[in-house]
Amino acid sequence: MRVSVLGLGYVGCVSAACLASLGHEVIGVDVNQVKVDLVNDGRAPVVEERIGELTAEVVRAGRLRATADVREAVQGSEVSLVCVGTPSEANGSLCTTYLERVTEQIGAAAAEKGGRHTVVFRSTMLPGTCLDLLVPILEKHLGGTAGVDVGVAVNPEFLREGTSVRDFFDPPKTVIGELDTASGDVVAALYGGLPGEVFRVPVPVAEAIKYADNAFHGLKIGFANELGAVCRALGVDSHQVMDVFLADRKLNISPAYLRPGFAFGGSCLPKDLRSLVHAARRADVSVPILSHVLPSNADHLQRAVELVERTGSRRVGMFGLSFKPGTDDLRESPLVELAERLFGKGYDLRIYDPNVNLSRLLGANREYIETRLPHLAQLLAPTVDEVLRHAEVCVVGTRDPAVLSALPPGGDRVLVDLVRLPDAEARRAEPGYTGLAW
Repeated sequence: MRVSVLGLGYVGCVSAACLASLGHEVIGVDVNQVKVDLVNDGRAPVVEERIGELTAEVVRAGRLRATADVREAVQGSEVSLVCVGTPSEANGSLCTTYLERVTEQIGAAAAEKGGRHTVVFRSTMLPGTCLDLLVPILEKHLGGTAGVDVGVAVNPEFLREGTSVRDFFDPPKTVIGELDTASGDVVAALYGGLPGEVFRVPVPVAEAIKYADNAFHGLKIGFANELGAVCRALGVDSHQVMDVFLADRKLNISPAYLRPGFAFGGSCLPKDLRSLVHAARRADVSVPILSHVLPSNADHLQRAVELVERTGSRRVGMFGLSFKPGTDDLRESPLVELAERLFGKGYDLRIYDPNVNLSRLLGANREYIETRLPHLAQLLAPTVDEVLRHAEVCVVGTRDPAVLSALPPGGDRVLVDLVRLPDAEARRAEPGYTGLAW
């Protein structure tokens, strides 16, 4: 098929390259000309496992190109995947500004083109957003009826940053929220041949599924971290406790995310929990567990701050900054929040992350870090050794091989472990080592 993908962030960039590799003819669209130029040059605008090679391959083969012109892309395609951002507003509600704007543009371009065009919303949005907000906008600018003159579907993504290419080709499930059967058929054909069960459901169900998944993922992480903190205070090995807990595969569901570690973050879980709780409040629905997941997560991050404060040292080296290993995404990274708090408290801070290069950060990712940690350029160090030479306290937030191999044995400095290092069991006997929740 001829496909336009609107929004070339993590989801859009991966979706575009992977769809092109399946044989579709793909046009990527983004308002950021730098991203457009990178794609047309065969380079991915994000750091992600396999995405660089895949982008180069499909651009070279002529199956992927990019433009900043929505009209050109829509008129040159038969189906449009909307992958624009839906960030949180200040009060936690979902920002739909980018969705509304791109829907207007698609409707106007499809009206000029004529014939039936299918619009597939891949962005995360609350139930009711598509049918109550976006469909009326689309119909107004199209001058037609959704489900008759234009196809509409919601197709949430389940791509984990760091493994998103693998997740695309081996999805846990494919969810198609279809306004009508013909719209659902178009989406199903996009992913023809991929493994995993396909669920064709009403549009609001598809919108809600992503929130159910992400709310539960956030809940699992918070549960494990709270349990880990309690176990540590009682002198119990939280990982031994969780080993037994996870052995029950019948009742305890899955081991995914259920390991005490650092706070969660990123562009999905915090935003989706906030918007879901906000929607519940507006509907006068009490959600005491969900409403306390983010405060629990913040408390867990504060535990890391307090571990550093208790050392009494002022020179701190941090290893890791992005919210997840293998990516350069800094949006709502708990490590960025930790760095911000330590810097604000006057600590002499140096940071190393092999995937974070200020000159490569684009769009919302760059805007976020410029707002939250504007002094990052002076804090970043180019090598592990430079941070080690500076630090009296090493805060380890990554399992990057270069960091693991360089970390010295305990004794000569304090090591605060946020990720449970592979040799954590041996290090626990060393002076200076402390684990966050074990």
